[in-house]
Amino acid sequence: MIELLFVSCLSVEPASCQDRSLVFIDMSMMACMVHGQQEIARWLDSHPKETVREWKCHVVDQRQAEA
Repeated sequence: MIELLFVSCLSVEPASCQDRSLVFIDMSMMACMVHGQQEIARWLDSHPKETVREWKCHVVDQRQAEA
């Protein structure tokens, strides 16, 4: 499992930010690094009042996710 972690901020209030994530079951780390911007762009289409400040891909340890 790969998690796309990013920070989104309100466009009108840039100091108001939240950590967010999208989890992908059938995506490799390389695919996340290559297609992560596209996934974030898709997310932004449905959240037009927000901007993304930073993002990264992360491998989810399934043992910790199940606990």
